[in-house]
Amino acid sequence: MWRDHDFRKLWAGQTASQFGAQSSQVILPLLAVVALHAGAGQLGALRAVQQVPILLFSLFVGVWVDRRRSRTVMVLADFGRAAALAVIPVAYLLGVLSLPVLLAVGFVVGVLSVCFDVGYQASLVRLVDRDRLAQGNSALEGSRSAAQVGGPALGGAMVSLLSAPVSVVVSGLFFVLSALSIRRIRRGEAAPRGVEPSARMGRQIREGLQLVFKDPSLRAVGIASGIFQFSFAALMTVYLVFLPRTLHLSGAAVGLVLAAMGPGALLGSLLAARLPGRFGYGTVMVASAALADGVMLCVPAVHGSSAVTVALLMAVNFVFGVFGQLVDVTVMTVRQAVTPVRIQGRVVATINFVGMGLTPLGSLLGGWLAGQWGLRTGLLVTAAALALSPLFMASSPLARLGKSLPLTVRN
Repeated sequence: MWRDHDFRKLWAGQTASQFGAQSSQVILPLLAVVALHAGAGQLGALRAVQQVPILLFSLFVGVWVDRRRSRTVMVLADFGRAAALAVIPVAYLLGVLSLPVLLAVGFVVGVLSVCFDVGYQASLVRLVDRDRLAQGNSALEGSRSAAQVGGPALGGAMVSLLSAPVSVVVSGLFFVLSALSIRRIRRGEAAPRGVEPSARMGRQIREGLQLVFKDPSLRAVGIASGIFQFSFAALMTVYLVFLPRTLHLSGAAVGLVLAAMGPGALLGSLLAARLPGRFGYGTVMVASAALADGVMLCVPAVHGSSAVTVALLMAVNFVFGVFGQLVDVTVMTVRQAVTPVRIQGRVVATINFVGMGLTPLGSLLGGWLAGQWGLRTGLLVTAAALALSPLFMASSPLARLGKSLPLTVRN
């Protein structure tokens, strides 16, 4: 895998892109606060416009990726994100920077992020052999985990050491580096066969939806993802209030607790390259999901705000990060293996749409439970709901997958 020059270029580009995406998610809100004196409601609106493209455009982007070379999609998306971010320092220098400008840039960057994310997940199948998917996903998702930990810290540091507009420029340079690296991939990538560019968008979206819901493995992945994302959104809504108000943890302590997921996710990515081939994909998925989701049941039992409490919560989040990431990478590998190349983009987009589409409802439910039943009870209920995902996986075709990936039609 690591001797494959083209894969290394994809990996380097995806890593740079993830750091650009994660750092910009911190820099834009800080810029709004520092330069525009934005309030909490305005920051909420900024975050919302960055996230809503997942719901609005995922299915359409899936069709677009399947109609084109994924490499082209990724390069255009990253050059586009860099150009969109460049609007901010220009507007700042001209004295016309405003919240509507930030909202417009955030929305455009969010749309292009959907394009890149669907593109890179579809590109791996077109670039490497099926027996190397687990290793490839391990590297790519390891980079994503590292960016989720280091990107926000990097963004905050740049705003502190540089000015906020200069930090936006640096963040944009990550996207330029990504596009330049991915453009250097030499291996030819033929446009997927079986995709008619002239076919109606609705029919192609329907084809992706039908494949996900008709194929037993893909249907199980979609349902398990929906259960998890819905429950996790509810859990985190209660969790982020439980830590400071019930346990009386300081902001720094809350940051340490949440940051522990990052190193765990990096370790989980490394394990995902080896464990499925040794114990079987089904065993690894179900066992890891049970450990990751089950450990969160320990959180409602925690009391106090001592150093021991913080250490215990960090340990819980570390375990959740390890096994949660192990599930994510393994599921992604299985999904890629059972999906024909020509429809990879639509399947990625459909599963993302199903999973992430339920998160707003989960957040609302978490807030309602906390208000009606109290934070500790609400946390216990949402943690128990999280455990429904591995229970479903254990009864699905995913649990029966062995050490070899299932065969599929490659085109």
